[in-house]
Amino acid sequence: MIGSVVSPLALQQSCHYASAAQSYDVNQLSWLAVFTLPKNEHSVARHLDRLNVSYFLPTYESTRVWKNRQRVTVSLPLFPTYLFVHIPIGDRWRVLSAPGVVRIVSNSKGPILVDAREIHFIRVARDQSNLEPFDEIPIGRQVRITSGAMTGVEGILIRRKGGGTRLVLSLQLINMHAAVEVDGQHVEPV
Repeated sequence: MIGSVVSPLALQQSCHYASAAQSYDVNQLSWLAVFTLPKNEHSVARHLDRLNVSYFLPTYESTRVWKNRQRVTVSLPLFPTYLFVHIPIGDRWRVLSAPGVVRIVSNSKGPILVDAREIHFIRVARDQSNLEPFDEIPIGRQVRITSGAMTGVEGILIRRKGGGTRLVLSLQLINMHAAVEVDGQHVEPV
């Protein structure tokens, strides 16, 4: 059951841009989005912790099955390659000095400020429900199976089952089509 679904687009739309006429108070704490190297969010968070930088890395729990069929619950970033820092804008250099940080999300007018209400919403939703990313693959899209006996096989998504956690794919094999049901976490768009 999906409790709350947050898309990166919705988060981006909740951010507001600093106008050219706006002058920043360099000592006022602001929430900023930080773009990291892929799969470095937890490492960057540890470095920011050592630098005494207040940060928020929203995560969710996911059960993965390793090749030896062992089930493991892992903590994954809700927004891959992003985390949030709560700092005075004048202290951006502290964040940028952390290994794995690519940049602070900004535009030509300056850093993009994230509304504190959005951070609060994500924190509350994470604590009260099963918060997970929204990676909806549209029906009719070409996809590839990423794990299991059929790794690398491509097909077309034809429908969803079980609340979207199971996907039914149409696979073309020897000029014939077959429908197969796979776990949604083992499929990626092509």
